[in-house]
Amino acid sequence: MKLIFKIVLGLGAFCLVAAVIFYASDNRRLAEPFLISALLSLAIGIRGASALKGFAYPIMIIGVVSTALMFPQYLIEINGFKLSLLITPLIQLIMFGMGTTMSFKDFVGIFKSPKGVLIGVVSHFIIMPLLGFSLANMSNFPPEIAAGIILIGCSPNGVASNVISYLAKANLALSITITAVSTMLAPFVTPLLMKLLAGSFIEIDVLDMMWDIIKMVILPIGVALLFNEYLSKKVKWLESVMPLVSMFGIAFIIIIVTALGRDSLLQVGPVLILLMLIHNLAGYTLGYWSGRMFKMNERDCRTIAIEVGMQNAGLAKGLAYGMGKLETVGLAPMIFGPLMNITGSILASYWHRKLPPEQDPDLVVLKPSVTK
Repeated sequence: MKLIFKIVLGLGAFCLVAAVIFYASDNRRLAEPFLISALLSLAIGIRGASALKGFAYPIMIIGVVSTALMFPQYLIEINGFKLSLLITPLIQLIMFGMGTTMSFKDFVGIFKSPKGVLIGVVSHFIIMPLLGFSLANMSNFPPEIAAGIILIGCSPNGVASNVISYLAKANLALSITITAVSTMLAPFVTPLLMKLLAGSFIEIDVLDMMWDIIKMVILPIGVALLFNEYLSKKVKWLESVMPLVSMFGIAFIIIIVTALGRDSLLQVGPVLILLMLIHNLAGYTLGYWSGRMFKMNERDCRTIAIEVGMQNAGLAKGLAYGMGKLETVGLAPMIFGPLMNITGSILASYWHRKLPPEQDPDLVVLKPSVTK
């Protein structure tokens, strides 16, 4: 581990000890800043340890959520400027980053594996919305918070599913194609599903939601695809920068949503976290068995499980903002996003150690040559 990471971890340990001491002496005003500093230092420091750096992002999210819960008054507006106005531009930037990982060739996968793409996309837009609808009706939450559960279920896949599919030894090409197709269908499918399933909870304007998805997802990804086609070779540094920009953009959106919805979150937080965990895990399970039902191989079943269980939480938060209900409808997506990254990483780690029984078609086995 490099010295800088050791120093940051040491600083984090010091801040954690200070936080414990101040909490023990019933001085929360001083304890809270030290606790936040400890979490953020830990998130940065463990990036220097290859075995632990996968936990850096979840710890950072815990740190920023804690910050927003403890000091919401500083994170809603600054000098009269409402920070929520940054949400749409940030989501567009994140979606542009997602688009830089795609190309027009990804859509060719529809013709290479039509059965897998069809099963993956249809399963995604049936299983997750119906799970969300069922959980929302069981929750007894206020209508707007319940509608947020349905909203995350009706959202398309996120690019995180492609990373998890790669780590899980799933079918990466199929994963990318399903993500691309579900994202392109989102402007039509997501608003209609919301109208059908969440219309009894809150008012849904289908056309407004369609436009929100087009401007937050389709346009940025379209620009990114053109960028990849004509300019990507001239600015290769962007490939390494965009993941970091996206990560900090997501963290900032979570801060804003948490600060605005603090009171509601403290009221329903533990139950909502449990419901989002059930939603996510049930998505993986039902997605996997939907692939099995259609006699798909292990790699493709893993892919569909991941594609069904992981959602574009960033888009869901943007749509909640477009409705003017970020502090209520946006709570479920805010929790689901970090949660699915944690469970997805665990699932990928488990599957990574279990090689699929069928031969990987992307592997080329070279027989050693015999020299005479």
